[in-house]
Amino acid sequence: MKNRINTLFATKQKDILSIYFCAGHPTLDSTVPTIKALQQKGIDMIEIGIPFSDPMADGPVIQDAATKALRNGMTLKRLFAQLKDIRSEVHIPLIFMGYLNPIMQFGFEAFCQQCTQTGIDGVIIPDLPFKDYLESYKAVADRYNIRIIMLITPETSDERIRFIDENTDGFIYMVSSASTTGAQSQFGDDRQAYFNRINSMQLKHPCMIGFGISNRQTLHAAQQNAAGAIIGSKFVSLLDQTGDAAQAADLLFEALSH
Repeated sequence: MKNRINTLFATKQKDILSIYFCAGHPTLDSTVPTIKALQQKGIDMIEIGIPFSDPMADGPVIQDAATKALRNGMTLKRLFAQLKDIRSEVHIPLIFMGYLNPIMQFGFEAFCQQCTQTGIDGVIIPDLPFKDYLESYKAVADRYNIRIIMLITPETSDERIRFIDENTDGFIYMVSSASTTGAQSQFGDDRQAYFNRINSMQLKHPCMIGFGISNRQTLHAAQQNAAGAIIGSKFVSLLDQTGDAAQAADLLFEALSH
C-alpha cells in the first residue's frame, strides 16, 4: 500500500522542503487555509503540530504558538474534524507532529484510524522512546499505513541510527543540534562533521534536516547534506506576524534567499 511520504522521496531525491506550523495558530480556523496556501506555494510536505502544554523539544516560538492554539480551543478531536475533507484538495504528504500525552488520551489505535481516514501519512512523536515504539506502537501504525518518523541528533550513536533505519519507514528526521527548535544563522564545523558522519553511513532511508533553518546558509547546508530541509520556527514567527500563510510563505522564501 503506497504512502505519500514514500512516493515523494521516490520521485524527488533532493531539495525537498517541508514546513511545520501549529494547528489552531494563529486562529482556530486557520489550519486548513494554511495547508492549502503552503501547497499552492510549492511546499513538498507539511508537518502539522498538535498543540500541547509541555512541548519539551520546542523553542520559544513554537511553544508560544502552541499556547495560543490551546487558548484558541484547538484539540486533537477538533483538528481531525477540521481536516476531514482535506484530501479533496490537498495531495502532498501531511505529517502530524505531537507529543505522546494528547495522542494517548485519544487512544493510539483510534488516533491511527483517524489519521488514515483523514489522509495523514505519518506522525512524529518526539517523546516516544524507540523501544516503546517497537514494542507497543509499530505494529498498530503499520496496520494503518502510518509512518512513524524517528528523530536522531548529533548524540545518537551509529548503532542506534542503523537500528532506526532498519525499523522505520518514510524518512529519518535529522535534528541539526541537540537543543530545542529555533532559528540559527549558520551551522558550524561540528554540525558539518555530524552531517558527514550520517552521510558516510549510507542509510537506506532518506534524511531530512530540521531545527535552526532560517536563511540561505542553513538551507543550503541542509540541502547539501540531506534530501531536504524542515522549517518550523521561522515560518511560525512569520505566520504570527502576518496572520496570513501565503504572505508568511513569501516572506520565508525571501529570508531563505539571503
